[in-house]
Amino acid sequence: MLSTFAVLIAIVSVLLIAVILIQNSKGGGIDPNFGGQAQQLFGAARSTDFIEKATWVLGAALLILCVVSALTVGAGTATGTEIPLQSQ
Repeated sequence: MLSTFAVLIAIVSVLLIAVILIQNSKGGGIDPNFGGQAQQLFGAARSTDFIEKATWVLGAALLILCVVSALTVGAGTATGTEIPLQSQ
């Protein structure tokens, strides 16, 4: 189960990095050197809105996946198979 969360976290992280790198640093939309044709295809306002929403959704998904995986790991620690300490 934990390996599934790890794979999902890795995929969401890579997608989030890609979406952030596509954004223009001044908030103007897609960088013309990276994908200038997309502005003509989608329009400047639509591409900016889509990329901003994708950033928020991927960020929220990453946060939720990290919290759920931390809760999963925390729940698996109490197995009852600990060896008691012997006093001498």
